[in-house]
Amino acid sequence: MDKPILEVENLAKIFGDFKAVNNISFTVREGEIVGLLGPNGAGKTTTIQMLLGLMTPTRGEISYFGESFATHREAILQRINHTSGYARLPWRLTVWENLDVYCYLYQVPNHRQKITELAAIFEITDLLRKKIQDLSAGQSTRVLLTKAFLNDPQVLLLDEPTASLDPDIADKIRSYILSERKKRQLSILVTSHNMGEVEELCDRVVFLDHGKILAIDTPLGLARRNKQSELKLMISDGLKRLLEMTNKLNYRYTEKNRFVVIKLPESQVAAFLTEVGKLGVEFSEIEIVRPSLEDFFLSVTHGRKL
Repeated sequence: MDKPILEVENLAKIFGDFKAVNNISFTVREGEIVGLLGPNGAGKTTTIQMLLGLMTPTRGEISYFGESFATHREAILQRINHTSGYARLPWRLTVWENLDVYCYLYQVPNHRQKITELAAIFEITDLLRKKIQDLSAGQSTRVLLTKAFLNDPQVLLLDEPTASLDPDIADKIRSYILSERKKRQLSILVTSHNMGEVEELCDRVVFLDHGKILAIDTPLGLARRNKQSELKLMISDGLKRLLEMTNKLNYRYTEKNRFVVIKLPESQVAAFLTEVGKLGVEFSEIEIVRPSLEDFFLSVTHGRKL
């Protein structure tokens, strides 16, 4: 994963006084999956559109495979692909006709065989003769994912790739994406609001907020920036002693029907449980909820101190 396949340097898009994307720089290496995260309005979609050439940057450089996108656009577009859970294909054409057109554009050899193979993988074989206008949102998403793999791309830009999909289908698609990455050293930039999906797929995360990069780290690294954990206990004896100790340590907690949820630094969980044992507090259930990527996301979007 040392070879940069996609390089973005000081990329910006400005609309009047509004900076949709504000001088961002990052790379996606060969065989790497990078998540592009952030709240609504952070600049994710604008960034993707510039990376596809659908929107002209105000300034900055985009390079694929060591070549400038501005000067080698046509050759580069043959080697990459894209899908979005919210994109639309020509409604009056059938699924097969749409995929056939894209095979022509990408100059896909043995295109009929390729469509048939991918249709089976994404479970759309029975949809091939249907018109796009007759498909559900989830079916359309699977068709678009099929389109994204037609040319065996070296770089995939995936915008909410599993939006509208049932959980079982979404799980199969994530497994396929990971297998293709491993088999072909496929490089992927993916946006998603599903934090579990990002944690499963991504090697690194670029977190955008108000058009700027707030952080670049692994999913685990971002999660650990939020230091708080939750300790959940069902107390069978010693509730009063437990709450007195919790108050003394100035930890926040909630209690209902002897079920106590305590917020405390992750580094203090072991020591706290040791003290609970010394006090003779007995509990019948315990759960430790450690910081997650979703916690980091919420901390940023809600303006909480990390």
